[in-house]
Amino acid sequence: MLRIGVVTFPGTLDDRDALRAVRLAGAEGVPLWHADRSLRGADAVVLPGGFSYGDYLRVGAIARFAPVMELIVDAARAGMPVLGICNGFQVLTESHLLPGAMVKNDRRTFVCREQPLRVENTTTAWTADFHPGEQIVIPLKNQEGRFQAPRAVVDQLEAEGRVVFRYQDCNPNGSIADIAGITNEAGNVVGLMPHPEHAVEVGFGPDSAAGRRAGQDGLRFFTSVIRRVTGTIPAGVPA
Repeated sequence: MLRIGVVTFPGTLDDRDALRAVRLAGAEGVPLWHADRSLRGADAVVLPGGFSYGDYLRVGAIARFAPVMELIVDAARAGMPVLGICNGFQVLTESHLLPGAMVKNDRRTFVCREQPLRVENTTTAWTADFHPGEQIVIPLKNQEGRFQAPRAVVDQLEAEGRVVFRYQDCNPNGSIADIAGITNEAGNVVGLMPHPEHAVEVGFGPDSAAGRRAGQDGLRFFTSVIRRVTGTIPAGVPA
């Protein structure tokens, strides 16, 4: 069974939700602590949402130096799938696994809403179970979720197809080019601001625009990585 590690930093909020999503997708969740010196046999890693180290200095800036991140950075560069959600996305940019930076929302307030997204890239380790151009709905909750990068970096992301998700209907935080999520060149590292771990169960998540997999649009992030790493989807999980 695929083992997916979920990291807990001081201030993390959504680690248990991510572990539950991993289990519902059919993988084994492996809790990882920020001070761990081992990934405990994990085949993939999720950096969940929250406020690591209280968001002091800059969001994700302290977490980037946690002992476990040294291992994750090396593993990601060697090809291990890594997903950064919200604060996890912030940590990935601070760790230079993904370009750009996350700054305060242009509205200067915390945003919490069901957010439609357009799937732009289905070739990554975390998006293989989506369809190009598909619209999904994932909960969004952040105050410093505005993705910013130099124009040359954004142009490169666009040219290389590395924008993975784009905000639809509205841009909730002022992110440049409506960018909600991006990937690295290899496609094994993905970061996004919305929270797929909160959309994995029927009746407990937002309905997709197409009415399919109501409340389960987020589950496919986790089934995607299972399929990519093992080539299979466990029995009982929607294909």
